[in-house]
Amino acid sequence: MELAVEADVEAVEAVSEILGRFAPGGSSVEPAFELVDEGLGARVDPTRPAIVRAYLPARDAASAHRVALEAEAALGHLQAFGLRPIGELRTRLVDEADWADAWKAHFPVMRIGRRLVIRPTWRRHRAAPDDVVIALDPGMAFGTGLHPTTRLCLATIEDAADRGDLDRARVLDVGCGSGILAIAAARLGAESVLGVDTDPIAIEATAANVRRNRLARRILARAGSLPSGERLFDIVLANLIASVLMTLAGPLRDELRPGGLLVASGIFADRETEVADALRAVGLAVVERATEGDWVALTARRPA
Repeated sequence: MELAVEADVEAVEAVSEILGRFAPGGSSVEPAFELVDEGLGARVDPTRPAIVRAYLPARDAASAHRVALEAEAALGHLQAFGLRPIGELRTRLVDEADWADAWKAHFPVMRIGRRLVIRPTWRRHRAAPDDVVIALDPGMAFGTGLHPTTRLCLATIEDAADRGDLDRARVLDVGCGSGILAIAAARLGAESVLGVDTDPIAIEATAANVRRNRLARRILARAGSLPSGERLFDIVLANLIASVLMTLAGPLRDELRPGGLLVASGIFADRETEVADALRAVGLAVVERATEGDWVALTARRPA
């Protein structure tokens, strides 16, 4: 059975988490897209609502109806807390042979920033001369380019590359998910990337996507959290959430060489000041901010 609901950008993450509770394969997000050029991909339109979908086995109509009611009640609690607009929950039965891959139909080739192109492995793409193409199959791991926090990170990585900050850089990707940020960093010039995640599914997804992009010699995916000062990095990527960024501000700083950059994303706009204050409190200087809708990414530098 497919569960689907429209959600405004500020509610997407919460709706996705709730629907994911009912689905063994998690949930997927289908943003509104604007076509750039036939064959060249699409860009996300953050001003229009996205559709969050989840797929779950339903043995009979009664069990499907029960799950739908539970999901609807959980979504109702979100609206009670002021997260709007959230559309009505829609359900439909899909063939058992198709449900596990049904989300793939809503994952197009995406253009992010000026050069980055995210190509699902099951789609073809006619690349422009300057395109930097990432072949991706996220599976159940976070990081498709569909969420604003991921897009903000990717655009910030591209900006760093344009400034020369990625040239022969050593990069740490904290919470690597599908590996999308690690792969982008390597494609744009990083010499080596270490991706860490506490979720074994994420490590498997990152390793598989690294192989697909033929970057196994430059990217290592490892289970666990921060590497505890084994070596210092030129850039640390941390697409997490505000509370975790605040807790880890000191340890993240300790992973940076003097003069190194921290890219902190996953920050809802009303938590930006708290996160920025936490970064400054450990001696980091916030040097750049990027926004999309109600999401913010901060770039901070460790003093030389």
